[in-house]
Amino acid sequence: MRASPATDAAASLIADLIAHGVRDLVLSPGSRSQALALAAVHFHGRGLLRVHVRIDERVAGFTALGLSRETGAPTAVVCTSGTAVANLLPAVMEAFHAGIPLLLLTADRPPELRGVGANQATIQPGVFTPFVRLSLDAPVPGDGDWSGLAAGAVSVACGADAEGGLPGVAGPVHLNLPAREPLSGAVPLFEVEPGSVPLRVAEPARVLEQGPRTVVIAGADAGADAEEIAHQGSWPLIAEIVSGARFGRRVVHGYRALLNDPTLGGRIERAVVLGHPTLSREAARLLSRSEVEVIAVRRGGEALDLNGRTTPAASVSVAPGEADREWLGAWMAASAALAVDLSERAPDVDGLASKDFTARRDAVQVELEAVRRPLDRELLVDAVWRATWPHDRLVFGSSRLVRVADSVLGGKKVPVHANRGLAGIDGTIATATGIAAASQAEGAQGITRVLLGDLAFLHDVGALLLPPDEPQPRLQVIVGNDAGGTIFDGLEVAASAPPADLDRAFYTPHDVHLEHLALAYGWAYHRVTTRAALDQVLTTPAAGRQLIEVPLPR
Repeated sequence: MRASPATDAAASLIADLIAHGVRDLVLSPGSRSQALALAAVHFHGRGLLRVHVRIDERVAGFTALGLSRETGAPTAVVCTSGTAVANLLPAVMEAFHAGIPLLLLTADRPPELRGVGANQATIQPGVFTPFVRLSLDAPVPGDGDWSGLAAGAVSVACGADAEGGLPGVAGPVHLNLPAREPLSGAVPLFEVEPGSVPLRVAEPARVLEQGPRTVVIAGADAGADAEEIAHQGSWPLIAEIVSGARFGRRVVHGYRALLNDPTLGGRIERAVVLGHPTLSREAARLLSRSEVEVIAVRRGGEALDLNGRTTPAASVSVAPGEADREWLGAWMAASAALAVDLSERAPDVDGLASKDFTARRDAVQVELEAVRRPLDRELLVDAVWRATWPHDRLVFGSSRLVRVADSVLGGKKVPVHANRGLAGIDGTIATATGIAAASQAEGAQGITRVLLGDLAFLHDVGALLLPPDEPQPRLQVIVGNDAGGTIFDGLEVAASAPPADLDRAFYTPHDVHLEHLALAYGWAYHRVTTRAALDQVLTTPAAGRQLIEVPLPR
């Protein structure tokens, strides 16, 4: 087999990535990227790299995003030249705003074939600007080599390079990799010792003194740190359902109403923000108030500064001091009054056992009505929340259901993910697939559940296609199907647009048969209409992949 500088360079680069802590690589097939693809499969065969193959680059990008969300390490994405590269952009934008490490390895034509009308050649260097921490147009193998690219790329992607990226902030890095023919050859043997990804740049924590009337706001990706800060400061914890921080004794129920209460929300003097709050206008209004001191822990590519005077912080800690018990007590009392109990009414044991026929008949009738009660959005989110535990993973799509969940669900320590960097509906199933693959490869015994609406499901239906030779993730995709985009009911357009225009341009009703899609892609399918049936299918999952459709009212 003839020598291939492209293959030698590709094998060297991927070996270096493995040595610097990369464990997962997602690839989409293509001609110009064949050297990278074959090198990746070579290292996969040696047990040094987990390779995930997706025919759609947009799905590949979001799968990589999910892998990195779960592991915290950068996942590499390989694609061919041309429009393939552009299909990565939605995932790159989300990774930038959410602070998720990604490594984009895009194959390209050599410089002499750019700008001259050559097939599948476009302007790839800088195509992801300004959504990457670093962008490099590598030399063509033979003119130069790709040695040294991996270390710098991984360091910047992880936020561990204060000069090449943003200190302490992870994000995507783009390596554009041109090559000349021959594009593949025998993969050289490299001895590789898998390494660890570098730690993020450590910066001093901002110390928070007691004194101002303070709340802690936990947005997407805040994690347990937000609960710990609220606990240390004895401050109310306003935790979005996607934060991973909705647990503990400081969690505030019904926070939207309380932020609008002049005796509570109106008296806030300081807000400590972790993660990216996106689910309520009330929280955004609070963070926009000029008289409120806002301290925001930076997680993504943009600093939070809605009021023009927000103080950024790498992390925060609480100084010793006497807590304001009156302030916390007022919030907790108001929170208790607004807590929502969606559990089914306990059976009337005495009535069911009564010797009086009428009493027994009435008790049985009540139980039958409870079992047959049609599902609504509140019961759906409650059932999924109750079925999910710390060994599971829960992914919310950017649908109406996540807002319902944020409004009614109580506290529970559950690993939660959501693409709220830009709050788009695209890539939800692919992201969840990446999360499932990463968590289960590392030994997690639970199941990954993704809860989303029908439009978000249809937008990412291509992610249902998984190669039969890859490990099948334990994954439940739960679709609340109201046959259109009813999320617009809560927006201004619902009051201003003519009903027919609203229906056509925003609700976009459809009559897709989800069961047929499940069959085509090899998923087990369930259609459930009652709480009892939903509880049963959620808590007795079959092996592999399940699509659960829950019809909901318009």
